[in-house]
Amino acid sequence: MSYKSSATTAVSAPGKVLLTGGYLVLDRNYTGTVFALNARIHVVVQQLRKGHRRGQSSEAEVENGNIDTGKDGEDLIVVRSPQFVGAVWEYGIQRRENGGGIKVVQKNDGRGNPFVETSLNYALTYISYVADSKDFGSLSITILADNDYYSETAFSRAGDRNTGGFVNFGVPLHEAHKTGLGSSAALVTSLVSALVIHRTMQPDDIGAARDKLHNLAQAAHCAAQGKVGSGFDVAAAVYGSCLYRRFSPSILESIGDAGRPGFDERLFNVVEDADPEHPWDTECLDFGMTLPRGMQMVLCDVECGSQTPSMVKKVLEWRKQNQQEADLLWNALQSNNERLCLELKQLSQNPEKGFDDVRSLIERSRNHIRSMTTKSDVPIEPKVQTELLDAISEVEGVVGGVVPGAGGYDALAVIIRDEAEVIDRLKQLFENWESKVEDDFGGKVGQVRLLGVRHGSLGLENESLEQYRVWL
Repeated sequence: MSYKSSATTAVSAPGKVLLTGGYLVLDRNYTGTVFALNARIHVVVQQLRKGHRRGQSSEAEVENGNIDTGKDGEDLIVVRSPQFVGAVWEYGIQRRENGGGIKVVQKNDGRGNPFVETSLNYALTYISYVADSKDFGSLSITILADNDYYSETAFSRAGDRNTGGFVNFGVPLHEAHKTGLGSSAALVTSLVSALVIHRTMQPDDIGAARDKLHNLAQAAHCAAQGKVGSGFDVAAAVYGSCLYRRFSPSILESIGDAGRPGFDERLFNVVEDADPEHPWDTECLDFGMTLPRGMQMVLCDVECGSQTPSMVKKVLEWRKQNQQEADLLWNALQSNNERLCLELKQLSQNPEKGFDDVRSLIERSRNHIRSMTTKSDVPIEPKVQTELLDAISEVEGVVGGVVPGAGGYDALAVIIRDEAEVIDRLKQLFENWESKVEDDFGGKVGQVRLLGVRHGSLGLENESLEQYRVWL
């Protein structure tokens, strides 16, 4: 593959809602219905020019590409997430011996970012293996998140709106509340894809390279979050809305840890699907799956957030210890989810049918999820979310709602009739919402807010630079 270096590359990847199949998608025997959202994580990669020594460059010079490659000609990667205070990471590049690939080392003080760091390790290792040149040059990477990925802050509510559509949250990244739209998967997908496109291909090649970008993003994201998860969020970030069946875990287990001897070749084989013993078996069916006409999906932020990996581990441990009971519950959920998916498809062909069956199937799914919550002692649908969902479901024009994905205190997904009056009724409900129940897991719902994000069906996309001018 020939070496390529364009001045700037920009891509974005969507967040997701796992409407059905939470926890089930961890097992290849089951599926999940995943909807991509129109909220996206954007990554812009710029090639940096030579300038001052590292540590002497002003912020303006970093933004304009006038920054040195570091001491003794060392390549430097500067990653910025400018919507947050102090979210700048500088990395040096180390090439490991014996095929260990690339390992980046953070140069500046402050908190690390494992998702950024792991993405760099994996993307640069792959690029160095396939490209004729091993010289990356120095790079400036800017990450921008559509506003609904995080709860509002006092600063963002009162802040400058002349920011090109991206809000300045005015707080450190670790203090921002995620709304649960899949920001880490969208970030990893857009970051590794932007780097690979920037260094090895033309932007127009993104369609033909989608499978490889998916495989690389899955490997990086799995490593970054502690080797748990099914990968449905990465699949949605790459392909868009789909009916998802996970890949066999042994595929990524064969790679080993970054930096170990032979890591670069093992990663290459997995990305290129060239390992005959571990072929990719992901299923992402019905690309571009959309909601029926007259139906829309909205999300409601509860200003709290959940730690998905720890919840997943607890549920899996419960299932392991109670296999028979868990299998009955898993099978009941899968059967109901398949019926819901089929009903949505039938409604797409015949929207006059009405939404009553969808409402009943959502309620049945919630009953099973509450049973899983009680049995596993994990807050999948905790009481404060049950209270809120019950109230939402009584609003005229609401078909039904769920705590999507792994559940917890993330934003609620609500299916409604696509009418402005329904939105107004929901906003009225949320205006003075206060929980009246004591939560079974100690959670607390803050201000309830209807997010602007809606259903979308597209995955990874190239982007034009104009929308980012304020931040670059």
